[in-house]
Amino acid sequence: MLYYLFDYLDKAFDFPGAGVFHYISFRAAMALIFSLIISLIFGKRIIEFIRRKQIGETIRELGLEGQKQKTGTPTMGGLIIIAAIIIPTLLFAQIHNVYIILMLVTTLWLGGLGFLDDYIKVFKKDKEGLKGKFKIVGQVGLGLIVGSVLYFQPDVVIKERVAKANSDIIQYQDGRTDHKLSPPKYAEHPTKTLKTTIPFLKNNELDYGSWISWACGDCMKYGWLIFIPMVILVVTAVSNGANITDGIDGLAAGTSAIIGVVLGILAYVSGNTIFADYLNIMYIPYSGELVVFIAAFIGACIGFLWYNAFPAQVFMGDTGSLAIGGIVAVYAIAIRKELLIPILCGVYFVESLSVIMQVYYFKYQKRKHGVEFAKEHRLFKMAPLHHHYQKSGFHESKIVMRFFIIGIALAVLTFVTLKLR
Repeated sequence: MLYYLFDYLDKAFDFPGAGVFHYISFRAAMALIFSLIISLIFGKRIIEFIRRKQIGETIRELGLEGQKQKTGTPTMGGLIIIAAIIIPTLLFAQIHNVYIILMLVTTLWLGGLGFLDDYIKVFKKDKEGLKGKFKIVGQVGLGLIVGSVLYFQPDVVIKERVAKANSDIIQYQDGRTDHKLSPPKYAEHPTKTLKTTIPFLKNNELDYGSWISWACGDCMKYGWLIFIPMVILVVTAVSNGANITDGIDGLAAGTSAIIGVVLGILAYVSGNTIFADYLNIMYIPYSGELVVFIAAFIGACIGFLWYNAFPAQVFMGDTGSLAIGGIVAVYAIAIRKELLIPILCGVYFVESLSVIMQVYYFKYQKRKHGVEFAKEHRLFKMAPLHHHYQKSGFHESKIVMRFFIIGIALAVLTFVTLKLR
């Protein structure tokens, strides 16, 4: 909203300083600052309100150290994260941008789904919360909307590069030489395509339509039959992965902030012709505006971490974790980096994988040796993985810090994939 106000003041009255709102970097910085202010200052009030309403977490007995002390800790803290994302985005982003609209819908959709789950757990005293099938329906529904918008919306395009940037040598009569840099050239008209980025390959673009092009000569146009299910899969997997990661104080918020920084940089370079050319990645018009949104996301995660770090004063609940995972998934898809998610979101991935492995290994042992043997010979002491390390005697602060280090290493590796081909 402030963008449109200052844009009007700049054009109509040449208002001093109003033009600074045209710079994405300035608006992203302001969104980050406002997000921190909202989560730090108003977050405290929200926590106090939740405590007065006695909206506390009911902790299941898992035999973990320090578990009983967490009983009654306020939950639904994801409301802080959602408010700290939505408000700065509305203030500083171009609201008419299709990518911003998509991210706002994602935040509210999965935040609402998570809130419903927390509401059932807290107020209805049902520890199971929202039935799993209803969660899946909500996630699939969002994936269907996101996939359809990204395929059918006319502003979701890329621009093909016609010529790379070149440095020409200029020879003067007096013998001096100089270098003249010619910028990259892109096609005049944007292209509607289903291309995405593949890590580690030199020709690093994949068109989903090519997966069914073998069926008929004109089948490339039916690439949405592959693309939309892929979007649904990514949204469902990543949102559930973030939900599983939210098991000990500060883990989900901290790792998500690291992921957000990487996604913000990738969005910035994807929306800039010079950087896109240098890194040999797709130039995606209008995607630079996503930097403002992700700046608010980073600020929200860091600000929430102020209260969620050990010992946690508030838990984000499914209200926050489902929204965070969905944001990461849809953002990566929007900038066509979804195939980097297994690397960038490696913490989410391993946490989810540990649960899957635990369940299937238990079923295998049960079928082969019986229930008692399966209980005594579990693959992990407890799943997800962070609970395994708790059972092994590590303090949760140490576990969280080491996961942060791993998350940073994975973030660096994600950047490396852009040049390591």
